[in-house]
Formats: sequence, C-alpha cells, structure tokens
Amino acid sequence: MPPTSIVARLKTIYTREKEVIVPSISTTVAITSLIVYTLIYVLPLYISPASRPSHGLNRDAPSVIKRRTQLVSTSCIACSIITFFVLYTHASNSSPTQNVLEGMHRMGYLPIGLGETIKALALTATLFMGPLFEGGIEGRWRRWLKLEDAYAVLSSWQGWRNFVTGPITEEILFRSAAVPLLLLAQISNTTIIFLTPVVFGLAHVHHFYEYRITHPHDPIIQAILRSVLQFTYTTLFGGYVTFLYLRTGSLLSVIFVHAFCNWQGFPRFWGKVSAGETVMGPDIGESKRSEDGPARSAELGLGWTVAYYVILCIGAWGWWRLLWPLTASESALTSF
Repeated sequence: MPPTSIVARLKTIYTREKEVIVPSISTTVAITSLIVYTLIYVLPLYISPASRPSHGLNRDAPSVIKRRTQLVSTSCIACSIITFFVLYTHASNSSPTQNVLEGMHRMGYLPIGLGETIKALALTATLFMGPLFEGGIEGRWRRWLKLEDAYAVLSSWQGWRNFVTGPITEEILFRSAAVPLLLLAQISNTTIIFLTPVVFGLAHVHHFYEYRITHPHDPIIQAILRSVLQFTYTTLFGGYVTFLYLRTGSLLSVIFVHAFCNWQGFPRFWGKVSAGETVMGPDIGESKRSEDGPARSAELGLGWTVAYYVILCIGAWGWWRLLWPLTASESALTSF
C-alpha cells in the first residue's frame, strides 16, 4: 500500500478520534506500564549470570554483549506485543485492517519515514557541527570517507552494542512501546517529552554498579560524577528523541538519530581542541581513539579552538531555527 494512502487513512482515523474525550486507559496505567517496561528491559541483565558483570567479567566482554543482546531483544518483543494488543483493543474503528494500521503507525512502523529520517539526521548533524568539525581536525574524515568506522562497528561487539543493538532496542522500548500508551491516556505532549526521558535516564543508572564492580579502586566520587553526567546527558537526549518521535511518527528516524549521537558522543564544552585528544565517547567515559591506535594529543593553535566553539554555537543556533521545520510531518503522532 502506498505511503500516501496510509497517511490518508490514518488522517480519517484521527479525525474521528478527536471526538473522543475520555482516555482509553488511565494515566496511572500508562505510567506504570512505562516503569514496568523499563524493569523488564533492565532486570534480566542482572538475573542471568552470563550477562551480569563481575570482578572477572565486564560489560564489554563479547559473551556478555551476546547474552544481553538476546535478553533485551526478547524484552522488546514482549513489550511491543503488549502495546500493540492494547492499541488494537482500544482502537476506535470497526475495521480490523484500520485498527492494525493505526497500531502500527502509533508504534512508528508505518509509514517507515525515510524522508523524516533524513531530515532528523540533518537536524541532529547541525547540532553537532562543532564535534564534526573537531573530528575533521583530528583527521577522522578520512575514516568516514572510507567507511572504516562502519567496518569497525560491524567487526566489534562493542561497536555492535553501541551503534546497532542499543539504539534499536532502546528506541523500540522507550519510544515505540511506551509513548503510544501515554498518548492513549491523553497525557500532554509536554509531560510525555519530559517524563519518558527521566525514566530513560534512570534506566542507565545501573552502569554505576557495573563501574564499581569493574573499577573497585577508583574513588567513589568519580563513579558518582560519571553517573550524574550520564544521567543528565541521556535524559536530555531522551527528551529530544521523544520530541522527534512525536513529531515524525517514525521509529526509524529516532533509531538513526540515536546511533548518530552515540557515534559522536558527549560534545566538548570546555578545554582546547587538540588533534587526537581524548574526549568522551559514545559510552560516557570511554575514549575516542585515533586511526593508528590509542588516543593521542597534539597541540594546535588557539584559532582552531576558537573556531570550534564558534561553530558549536552556530550549530546550536541553526538547530533551534530548524527544529520545527525539519520535524514537521503528515505522519506526526500528535499535534503541538
């Protein structure tokens, strides 16, 4: 079925839904579902000995990543089935086909949203103009042109986790499975955008425990600050991708944006720009490495640092100006 006909049919469905005032499910049920989904995603990682980090087994071990991939994939499938069942049973249409289309759209699968994905990536790249500029200074553009980073992702279990498994499973759970239930409860857009990221951020706090297990001799204040930084960053990021998901109605777009942000890591907000200097990578606290091996540092003139921060500000300004135009879509899940 052509995407235009799907959108037209969904418009008919939503026009009819505007007459409904009483929420299909309660706010309590929707928020409880979000919390339960998070527990279903996180708890199995520590129940299974094969995926639980220990003094002799850290989260980067291939066996741990493989087992965790199996567990989170199962959790996502289970939560998605539950959400689709709830959406189908509470649909306002008499036609089973329309009910299925409505459920698939609310979960971000239809339409796929290739155009929305390209625009969302362009918008996010604008925000990361500074880090992209710094990467160019460090010479990583050669790796980008040769697709060496893509090869590294596919040949590394850590890369597979950071750029494939993580983005796909987290966006399926926290956006595709959770957000439709919050919409079904008629929770406001503002609440959804600010609520789901907090839970999303808290879902990463368990890395504090993992860090203490694998780095028992590091000062505890270092582990706490690391977790606070990660919680802050993931919460802000969660709000951004939730906004994108509501505006575009495309699961594909938020998966690609998630992978892109993991690739770029935490932007530099202080310090001088140096060629190959260690900065925070996609997993907060890890180091980006030069193409020849371990991260290196080489001094550059002050002008490069000034240029970086100017471009960083220009990117932030451009992102703000383009935020609404580039996220506008006929497939939006709600109106703002």
